[in-house]
Amino acid sequence: MRPLEFGWYLPTHGDTTAYGLIDAEVPGSPELCERVVKAAEQAGFEYLLIPVGSTCWEAWIAGAFMAARSARIKPLIAARPGYINPVLMAKMISTFDQMSGGRISINLIAGQNEREVEAEGVRYAKEERYALMEEEVSILKALWTTRGPVHFAGKFHTLSGAHIRPRPLQQPFPKFYLGGGSRQAWEISAKHSDVHLFWGDLPERIAQNIAEIRTLARAHGREDEIGFGMRLQVICREDESAAWEAADRLVRHASERQKQDVKTLYYNSVANQRVQQLAREHGDLLLPHLWTGITKVRPGAGIAVVGNPVQCADTLQQFIDAGCHSFCLSGYLHDEEAERFGRLIRPILAANNRGRLAA
Repeated sequence: MRPLEFGWYLPTHGDTTAYGLIDAEVPGSPELCERVVKAAEQAGFEYLLIPVGSTCWEAWIAGAFMAARSARIKPLIAARPGYINPVLMAKMISTFDQMSGGRISINLIAGQNEREVEAEGVRYAKEERYALMEEEVSILKALWTTRGPVHFAGKFHTLSGAHIRPRPLQQPFPKFYLGGGSRQAWEISAKHSDVHLFWGDLPERIAQNIAEIRTLARAHGREDEIGFGMRLQVICREDESAAWEAADRLVRHASERQKQDVKTLYYNSVANQRVQQLAREHGDLLLPHLWTGITKVRPGAGIAVVGNPVQCADTLQQFIDAGCHSFCLSGYLHDEEAERFGRLIRPILAANNRGRLAA
């Protein structure tokens, strides 16, 4: 079995304990980033998801600074199709990898918000962006592994003798992560990803999805290479009632405009459609401690594990038993929730999965 790994989230856009309540907001700042990175590293998280989007700070610069100000944690930074020339991207990643001592992973994102993608000048539709992503990842891997110049003739890019220096420190190249619910996303993960991250869902559905993606990966000889994980929120307190109070406070002040934006701005994301469907069909709870409430106010990873340490660990264990080994987590406030995870939940998971996670 694969070792278990845990990643955390860097809220460059700011933090909060209550959506829609100004007094609860913590603005994005270098100080906030440093607090979160320090807490995540001390809690034993292996990687750090750096978000992208119009409200977020630029991910490559933020990730580079945080790598320089930390010792072990590995930034997970997005390679978005159509934003950066793939030859330059290959050189950026390998330079980052060398400079950081092998501390970078790549997050493949086609984009959730069509309005935002168009506003930023990317004119490809969602299906074309996935095709472009596949082409660009193929170019990255070729530039990192091919001896001599790289020639490539595709629909979107043509290279005539390209080569880069340096090569990545991690061999043959850094790990690729992809989170997506569409068939195109699954097919790219089957061909290229080291870890496919699912958003919150029922454990039995996750097990079914894992089996299907493994079947797709078999066509590329990668059935045993691809791994799977979950992107989830965590709201843990030593007392269960305190956890549920924190969860309720997080969403109770959200405006109707915020709730409506989540439904309308991310309509073209299959993964977002799925979490909204789960909330409609199951209400607030998918499982006794798997809560859909954040899906009302936040796109993407809106499903949360809520409860005391044993309840949170038991819920995460269900996804481990379903076949997941990687967990990309976040929680509010991000520095405080990271500390709680490392102190309260991680030791339970280590004891219940001996040999797969350092205590």
